[in-house]
Amino acid sequence: MFEQTISFDRMEQAVSLFGSFDENIKLIENQYAVDILNRGTELKVTGEPEQVSCAVRAINGLLTLINKGEALTEQNVRYVLSLVQEGSEDRLAAMTADCICITSRGKPVKPKTLGQKNYIEAIKNNTIVFGVGPAGTGKTYLAVAMAVNSFRAKEVNRIILTRPAVEAGEKLGFLPGDLQSKVDPYLRPLYDALFDMLGAENYNRYQERGNIEVAPLAYMRGRTLDDSFIILDEAQNTTPEQMKMFLTRLGFNSKIVVTGDITQIDLPDGKRSGLVDVIKILKNVDDIKTVFFNEKDVVRHRLVQDIIKAYEKASRK
Repeated sequence: MFEQTISFDRMEQAVSLFGSFDENIKLIENQYAVDILNRGTELKVTGEPEQVSCAVRAINGLLTLINKGEALTEQNVRYVLSLVQEGSEDRLAAMTADCICITSRGKPVKPKTLGQKNYIEAIKNNTIVFGVGPAGTGKTYLAVAMAVNSFRAKEVNRIILTRPAVEAGEKLGFLPGDLQSKVDPYLRPLYDALFDMLGAENYNRYQERGNIEVAPLAYMRGRTLDDSFIILDEAQNTTPEQMKMFLTRLGFNSKIVVTGDITQIDLPDGKRSGLVDVIKILKNVDDIKTVFFNEKDVVRHRLVQDIIKAYEKASRK
């Protein structure tokens, strides 16, 4: 058996590392088949040499997050373990603890993975950004957070959120109510993100003033959008013609973020996805950036990662 010791600067680090009911340490022990014992400000890791080395690297990666003020959760512990498996846990130092914005409940919004950090940096540094990846990677939520941050900083006068009104594989028929009631079900995820950032009261006030607009993609035709932060969600369900129409709405002092998952296209058979086309067409244009997410960037339940991996494996077969 091989043993390695890790020393702590402060006991608070050990408390954060172990987590509630030692859940974080148990995850590491199960992953690498090692035993981890705490002796004051020291941690002893015993097991097979290679496994102990991996466990120590994982613990040091988690300590990097703790020292940056991050609270450990099952999600970021598993994320660090996946980086150790790749041999790239040293990249954790590049993840800053900078807050994008504060939600209406006082919760800071920060990137939780390296993919999310790259996405945030791309939005800061480019006029048009495409965020492409599976469900649960924070594409829409982080884009809305960046939009709210720009609006609060008075960098833009309006936030415009839109998505195509395409049903996900089922026909909903004629919905009751006025026009707003008919399109609300399609736009619900955008409302949810805005409510979380601003609170329902502030959202309603800004919407009445015209500072926030949530509308179907069809409403964008013929407009020029100046001084705006514009987000197109579920862009995999646009046609090439719709995508071209949307991107050419860009006005002065505006940003566009386009998000979508090209593995979940709900267009009728035979119709091409505008998102798939535009990534190829604009890949070499300056001030336009595409950020690709993978299952490691999923920040929902652990099973979401497993489901995505299983579907990817099945599609390869």
